[in-house]
Amino acid sequence: MRRTRTVMLCVAGLMGAALPAGTAAAGVQPAAPAGAVAPARAMAAPAPGTCVNSPGPARGDALKVRTIAQQAQREFGLNSVVLRVSSDGREVLTTALGESMTGVPAEPSMKFRTGSVAIVYMGAVLLQLVDEGKASLDDPVSRWLPDVPHGSEITLRMLGSSTSGLHDYVTDPEFLAELEAKPFRAWTSAEVIGIATDKPLLYEPGTNWSYSHANFNLLGEALEKISGLPLDRLLKERVYGPLGLSGTSNQYTPRIPEPALHAFTSERGTYEESTFWNPSWTTTPGAVLVQNICDLDRSARGIGTGELLSAKSFKTQLDPGTIGLGHPTDSCPDTVCLLTNTAAHHFGLGVIVVNDWILTNPSFSGYAAIQAYLPAEKLAISVTVTQGPKSPAGNSAQTIAERISAALAPGHELKMR
Repeated sequence: MRRTRTVMLCVAGLMGAALPAGTAAAGVQPAAPAGAVAPARAMAAPAPGTCVNSPGPARGDALKVRTIAQQAQREFGLNSVVLRVSSDGREVLTTALGESMTGVPAEPSMKFRTGSVAIVYMGAVLLQLVDEGKASLDDPVSRWLPDVPHGSEITLRMLGSSTSGLHDYVTDPEFLAELEAKPFRAWTSAEVIGIATDKPLLYEPGTNWSYSHANFNLLGEALEKISGLPLDRLLKERVYGPLGLSGTSNQYTPRIPEPALHAFTSERGTYEESTFWNPSWTTTPGAVLVQNICDLDRSARGIGTGELLSAKSFKTQLDPGTIGLGHPTDSCPDTVCLLTNTAAHHFGLGVIVVNDWILTNPSFSGYAAIQAYLPAEKLAISVTVTQGPKSPAGNSAQTIAERISAALAPGHELKMR
């Protein structure tokens, strides 16, 4: 199935796996680069609640970033490139190139799907609740979700670090066939979790590493039980509010609040609009997020500095015990347990750590993005792109971020596997 190559919301960047866009077909053509520019010096952030193009003309670092984005848009045939780069919390460049739809320019204020960013937030909220003594990372899942198969063997830490041994329903052939045939179908958590838990564990929980979307469906449900709050409200109170993410919201339907950045994909063989394909299967209801690029930048800084956490919990978020795990076994083939986590390149508690960059890289049916923060340079890079009919395989937003990191932080380049 084509979709098996495109739906990995977070782990693909950690593995360096390709995320093909599929074959080209008729549809919206990539627009010429557009968007305003920024001065060389970092500028004060825009007024709260606004997300607009930087004023021009571009010089210095802003010009470097804009040139990289323009070249990548042409090279990859992207409909749009929207990005924001900040240094020590001050804007270097905010810009939107290309079109959302034919004749509709992309704008920084436009909202887009940010799947795995919610996983990062859920990991942070779990650590907050642990700090408050409301739960322990080593609590068995059965303490909070007594009916989950293997719940007495799997801990909350294992859910957050993806070391549970649960299958990833996103790789299930029957699920993929249904998803490809019916992209507008609404899935329940019980349905997708059931696909994963109906199969034997891939390995003894905690002894290996393999990415599974089921971990984070279950983690979201556990957070509701621990806190006594709906997940949507919990994330608002503990993440969006403290970080001032005014352009971020959960959606219980495929709706994206206006202004929306529209997406197109060839993953079903025909180039078609995918903006409103149903994302209900991606994670727990209450954490199916849309954001704008300014919120993604603020999120990168907030998560990358540990702003929401104690020093102890931030250290745990960056390494909950995954380093050294990840290897094929008889029960977990090298198509699943294919990545060895190292100190330089590993999965944390919902986050990815690559060469000291703290990041996540969502990808969903024509949308691709990245939020990345380098503590040593206080540098944040946030990019989202939408595919054109001839866009290549992979997360082009990630590639753009890598090129920006090489230009602005030589010696600290973001190099994915």
